[in-house]
Amino acid sequence: MASSDDYVAVNRETWAKANAEYDRRAPEAWAQEEITWGMARARESELHVLPDVTGKDVVELGCGTGYFGARVKRAGARRVVGVDVTPAQLDTARRMNSEFGLGLEFVEANAEETGLPGASFDLVVSEYGASIWCDPYKWIPEAARLLRPGGELVFLRNSTLAMLCAIEEGPPSETLQRPQRGLHRLEWEDEDGEGIEFQLGHGDWFRVLRDNSFEVIDLVELFATENTPDHTHYTFSREWAERWPWEEIWRARLPTR
Repeated sequence: MASSDDYVAVNRETWAKANAEYDRRAPEAWAQEEITWGMARARESELHVLPDVTGKDVVELGCGTGYFGARVKRAGARRVVGVDVTPAQLDTARRMNSEFGLGLEFVEANAEETGLPGASFDLVVSEYGASIWCDPYKWIPEAARLLRPGGELVFLRNSTLAMLCAIEEGPPSETLQRPQRGLHRLEWEDEDGEGIEFQLGHGDWFRVLRDNSFEVIDLVELFATENTPDHTHYTFSREWAERWPWEEIWRARLPTR
């Protein structure tokens, strides 16, 4: 597996290979106007986890093919910038942006060090982007740097419980598979290649957010609903997710001064 300092290159290569499938699905994803969250397909109109984005400047860390940012732009954001480390994903995002004419901007960079000016955004979002593929001890400080006073961070990740029960292939177990103590970097390898994720327990998340001046506003756990497809392509079980939270959304805010 990868050494301790090359996860960015490993994940870039993995997502470059995976992009063919995401490119195929990109037109449908961009065409969807309603904001939904994760594999649960939870509706923002029911959750209300995002602040009002009307007229706001938004940056998405780990934007992939850009579909989530496109929905945020349609919801009234003034400016949406997508940051991603994988050129193939950004090629798809730029093509979709040209076709749909939404005026998003895209930057090829590691979400842990974007190179964007500080205090330039009102909202940072991440839906399965930096939230799991970047080290939280690096990307959370970057999110704080990018935000203006009073700015908010909203991100979706796998639930801690789901990660404690996850196995290499197939749906999660109903029993714990790894200790929570020391949970941080998880390495996966299957026939499609390698992947290196970063996952923390809830206490560690509260601490890293607090250490970067964030106040946690909400933590929403997502279960499977009538809107949730089976997601047979992923290590996901609808039956499991009907009983336990597979995903969770965090909302945090910087002080106004």
